[in-house]
Amino acid sequence: MEDEHGSNGSSSSHLDIGKAERSVWLMKCPLVVAKSWQTHPPSDPHPVAKVVLSLDPLHPDDSSSLQFTMEMAGIEGGNKPKSYSLNMFKDFVPMSVFSETNQGKASIEGKVEHKFDMKPHGENIEEYGKLCRERTNKSMIKNRQIQVIDNDRGVHMRPMPGMVGLISSSSKDKKKTAPVKQSDMKRTRRDRGELEDIMFKLFERQPNWALKQLVQETDQPAQFLKEILNELCVYNKRGTHQGTYELKPEYKKSVEDTNAD
Repeated sequence: MEDEHGSNGSSSSHLDIGKAERSVWLMKCPLVVAKSWQTHPPSDPHPVAKVVLSLDPLHPDDSSSLQFTMEMAGIEGGNKPKSYSLNMFKDFVPMSVFSETNQGKASIEGKVEHKFDMKPHGENIEEYGKLCRERTNKSMIKNRQIQVIDNDRGVHMRPMPGMVGLISSSSKDKKKTAPVKQSDMKRTRRDRGELEDIMFKLFERQPNWALKQLVQETDQPAQFLKEILNELCVYNKRGTHQGTYELKPEYKKSVEDTNAD
């Protein structure tokens, strides 16, 4: 059977699996770290970070004794933490990393061996809390601009010739337009960092929120909101606050510092 691209099909339809068995790490990192790495010049030979592995020499084969930390390079000034903990997941769905060039050539870059969740060290949590408050304050400032329209006679707002009379004025021919329900409107995702700042602000107002309340407050898709909540919060399955979210202990401290200020 002939290929749908023809006998002279492009090689971009093939997948390069030469690196399929190479071990790679998958890591979820804070926004401040991602931005720092993105601004690192490709020509700079210096590393962006250093990973330190600590283990118990008495139990070298015990995976629970492994401790991973990351020391950032090039982050100076402000409240940006330089030291982070890498919490390793023991159970996760087998995954591989894929890449695609501008020419459409796809390749497998490796198989995920370890998956990590990156968060500031305990001694840096206060600085990270200050950084979150700074981002929250910046997100609350609305930079509105006034733009002068070159054509101030409203020519472009007038009906074009031939459009008048296309719609019948008879009440029998008119169709009532059904109002668009809020639930039917497509919600647009905010920037992840901006949404985190808004979430911290909401939890300053009250400690417990239901998912439905947060969807109404943020006007964000529920599934996208749950991804953020799973990172920042714990879900109460029982007790007086059953069915609500509250901040994880490491983030509660930053909120309490904000209230103290």
